[in-house]
Amino acid sequence: QVQLAESGGGLVQDGESLRLSCSASGRTFSGYTVGWFRQAPEKEREFVATMRYNGYTYYSDSVKGRFTISKDNAKSAVYLQMNTLKPEDTAVYYCAAGSGIILSNVRNGAAYASWGQGTQVTVSS
Repeated sequence: QVQLAESGGGLVQDGESLRLSCSASGRTFSGYTVGWFRQAPEKEREFVATMRYNGYTYYSDSVKGRFTISKDNAKSAVYLQMNTLKPEDTAVYYCAAGSGIILSNVRNGAAYASWGQGTQVTVSS
């Protein structure tokens, strides 16, 4: 497992942007699939975006075109650029990482072995 830490959450207005960061301690993300999930109050955790070890990216329909996941190997960091935020994007956002995740499982949180503590994103209308 790899230890993860998220940062960058906060309170923004409808239509504004935020960038979340996820850093790995003690190692790089090389060979890992790294994703973002979120959980709103009284809702189940849901998939947001992920980048596989080969650089391919996948997004949920609700964020496609607004959110972008990227990776900086030199900094051992993964980012989630969130543009045109909406109140329904309000949630705790979690970074997750795993190795050996097959394509059909990239949207399944149970496939990821390592999780960060989460960062709160609040979008006001």
